Amino acid sequence: MRHGKKFNHLGRQTAHRKSMLANMACSLIEHKRINTTVAKAKALKQFVEPLITKSKEDTTHNRRIVFAYLRSKYAVTDLFRDVAAKVGDRPGGYTRIIKVGNRLGDNADMAMIELVDFNELYNGGKKEVVKSKSRRGGKSKKADEVSTDAPVVEAKAPVTEIEETPVAEAEVPTVAEVEETPIVEVETPVAETENETPAEEAAE
Repeated sequence: MRHGKKFNHLGRQTAHRKSMLANMACSLIEHKRINTTVAKAKALKQFVEPLITKSKEDTTHNRRIVFAYLRSKYAVTDLFRDVAAKVGDRPGGYTRIIKVGNRLGDNADMAMIELVDFNELYNGGKKEVVKSKSRRGGKSKKADEVSTDAPVVEAKAPVTEIEETPVAEAEVPTVAEVEETPIVEVETPVAETENETPAEEAAE
């Protein structure tokens, strides 16, 4: 019976389970995807996603909380620096679980768990565009649909021809035709001052 069983204990004691999930979370943050069993992948998803949400706000308090779970300063640095920059706009759902078949040894269900924003194949190398949804007064689909049966006619504006007017070429005189103009020196009269200096009066 399932009395009060809120999560999968994975057949381990508490300390062993926490250490295993911390180790798997550090590997996921470092390598961006890991292969494990489906049960462990689901437990890891519940373990690591709240920590990624904490990493969106880079404070000393949040770093200490995350370090208490991960127990690796390199994983904490990578989480707050690289992963948080990618998932900053995503409101949750940071990981994806993809089933990859059964294991050969014990036929266990295997899965690959990965960080959604680091998969270039599914995203096509482009950032997803989030469309805003409104609850009121949206336009009906019929108004948005454009009928494809009617031919599209392009209106062409009449083109008026502009007559070309001949441009008269200005005659440029040659060097031989240009006459040298004589330079005339003009003497400027010096105005006599009314008050003569005492040296001039003595000479008179």
